[in-house]
Amino acid sequence: MDTVSRLSERLLQSAIEVNASDIHFYPFSDQVNIYFRVFGNRILHETISAGQYQLLLTYYKFTSGMDIGEVRKPQNGTIIHDQLSHRYALRLSTLPVNHLESLAIRILPQENNLTLDRLFLFPNQLKKLKKWITSRNGIILLTGPTGSGKTTTLYALLQSILAEKSYQTITLEDPIEKEIRDILQVQVNEKAGITYQTGLKAALRHDPDIIMVGEIRDRFTAEFAFDASLTGHLVLSTLHAKNAAGTIHRLLEMGIKESDLQQSLIAVAALQLVPIKINQYTARRAAIMELLDGPLLETVIKGGDMPSTQHFHTFHHLRKKAYAYGFIGNETNLETGK
Repeated sequence: MDTVSRLSERLLQSAIEVNASDIHFYPFSDQVNIYFRVFGNRILHETISAGQYQLLLTYYKFTSGMDIGEVRKPQNGTIIHDQLSHRYALRLSTLPVNHLESLAIRILPQENNLTLDRLFLFPNQLKKLKKWITSRNGIILLTGPTGSGKTTTLYALLQSILAEKSYQTITLEDPIEKEIRDILQVQVNEKAGITYQTGLKAALRHDPDIIMVGEIRDRFTAEFAFDASLTGHLVLSTLHAKNAAGTIHRLLEMGIKESDLQQSLIAVAALQLVPIKINQYTARRAAIMELLDGPLLETVIKGGDMPSTQHFHTFHHLRKKAYAYGFIGNETNLETGK
C-alpha cells in the first residue's frame, strides 16, 4: 500500500500529466472516488479506501496549514508543489458533507504563463481588449462562471501592460493565485483584518496607476472599486455573471448608481472557455468573449434591451463561428451553458 506522501505524489503527478485543473475527492462511508477536471470535463480517475482518504486528508490539512481537528467547518489552505523543475500552487478547500469531509484541489501552474494570443480564440477580440487597457482610469470587468479563465486573463493583461510601460500596480487577491514580478500583491485575510475594503484604502496610499481587485463579491467591494476609478486609477476586476448584459444587472442590484456606471465603467468582457479540437482530440481550451462597450454599454446601463447589431456577438453566435471554422465540435456549438 502506498504511503500517504507517495499516494499524494502519484495523484498530483497523474493530474498534472493530463493537464487537470482540479482534483475532487468524493467521500462515501467505505470508499472515496477521485475525479480530475480536464478541459472542463469531470473524469473518474480512481477509487481509494476510506482509510487511505482519511490519512490523505489529514496529510493535506496539516501541510496546508488547516486545523486538523476541525471537521464541522469549511477550511482553505495552500501548498506549493514542485515537480520536475515546475512549480504549482495547490489551493485546497474542505467541505463537511454528511458526517464526512470532501476535498477539492485547484492546480495553479506558477511558471506556465499563457500569452494573450494563446488565451483567446479570435484575434480581433484580443485586439479590442488591448485597446481597452490603454485607458488610464475607469473600470474594466471580466465576468463569467467559476473556472472560466477570468483570473488567468487578468494576470495576462497585467503582464501585457507592464511589458510595454512601467506602472505602479497593486493587486488585492483572495488568495494570490500566481506570483508576478514588479507587482505589489496583497493577500486578503479577513481574520487578520485585511479585507478588500481595508486593502483598497491602503493601496490608494501607495500611489498606484493600476489596481486589480481579485473579485467584486459584495456591495462594499463594488463601491470601493468604483471610487478608486473616480480618483484617476485603472481598475481591473472580476465578477460572477452569466453574460455581458447580466454584469450590468448585477452591479445595479449591488447598489451601484447608473451615473457611476456611465462615468466609470469602460467595458465588460464576459468569458466562456471552449475546448479546441485537433484531430478529434481536445488539445486545449480557449476563451470566447461577449464584449460590451461604447453606445451598447450605455444602452444596457440605461435599462434598454440589447439591440441587434453586427458589432455585438453573443456566445451563441461565437460558438457557431468557432464550429464553422473547425475549432470546436458540434456538441460544444450546441451547448448553452458553461
